[in-house]
Amino acid sequence: MAIERINICVFGASSRDLEQRYVDDAYHLGTLIAQRGWACYNGAGCEGLMRAVSDGALDAGGEAIGVIPQFMVDNGWHYNRLTRIITTSDMHQRKLTLAQSTQAVIALPGGCGTLEELLEAITWRQLNLAPKPIVALNTLGYYNPLARMLTTAIEQGFMRKSHHRLVQLASTPEQAIAIIENELANAPEPIESKY
Repeated sequence: MAIERINICVFGASSRDLEQRYVDDAYHLGTLIAQRGWACYNGAGCEGLMRAVSDGALDAGGEAIGVIPQFMVDNGWHYNRLTRIITTSDMHQRKLTLAQSTQAVIALPGGCGTLEELLEAITWRQLNLAPKPIVALNTLGYYNPLARMLTTAIEQGFMRKSHHRLVQLASTPEQAIAIIENELANAPEPIESKY
């Protein structure tokens, strides 16, 4: 079943000199998003996986919309090729804008910033503040340690058993898109609240 036009939030590294497989998967994900007529929202970075996913979407004739704090624009860290750039007052407003503008989240591999964004999205879903599909693109097994940590949190009682559904891991960009399409088309049972 085809999903109507939606906006996908993609978190990802702005790091340089990454293994090419990470860059290729990010670019391919952007291509797949554009091929479905969806818009790719991200952090507007001009380097790394953020740039690669934007390039994939744009090269396929789609839209790449960046959301970035003004101080990053002032430092020249934004990507001028984007369809549109939305500037925010700070990092918190950036995340809120991304959350309010999109219907699903895909996290590419990344460092502290990406992990923080992904975990906040998971937390908001857990609290039913932003009940949208969340997928971590597990290129080269990058997110295996996080999956183990979340399993440990469930086993030790820090999270409910049903919270294993808060985020799903995908091995390929195609699988990430398929998970999003399935969740949006089939409206899975709501995830149990933390409280």
